[in-house]
Amino acid sequence: MIARVSQVAFGKPLVTNVLRGHVAEAIVALALEPEWRLCGGDYAGWDFERPDGLRLEVKQSAAMQSWSTSKPSKPIFDVAARTGHWQAGTQWIAEAGRPAHLYVFAHHSIYADHADHRDPTQWAFYVVATRDLPDIKQAALSTISRLTSAVPVTALADTVRVTASSLAR
Repeated sequence: MIARVSQVAFGKPLVTNVLRGHVAEAIVALALEPEWRLCGGDYAGWDFERPDGLRLEVKQSAAMQSWSTSKPSKPIFDVAARTGHWQAGTQWIAEAGRPAHLYVFAHHSIYADHADHRDPTQWAFYVVATRDLPDIKQAALSTISRLTSAVPVTALADTVRVTASSLAR
């Protein structure tokens, strides 16, 4: 049954936006593990943790959708501060702000027949320290691009490592 559900959900090149976040997180996990541990889940305040307590959130956007569109989707990411977060999925911590220390913005820009959300090489990644994000609810890719440059999946781990080392803890 699991294989059948997985095939329906992820067996085609274009993954619905409801599930595409799982694809982006899996790609980031391939790049960052074992230094970072994938810990995201329902209502998690962040997606990855490092043993020293650093937390990382993945946000994703894709130009081409699994349904027919007449033009590429605009790359916009939710970066709103929250009123709190869930710890271990069971305990609400009322702590306003953004609970992750780092963000990885994953963008799939291909709007063509060869677009495949499952292909890590088709994604661009933008790594930003949370402190560098403006106080806004949504960030367009143009905003993110002013803060940092895109890197391919092959450079993601090094870019995350450098950005993480810049954080004063």
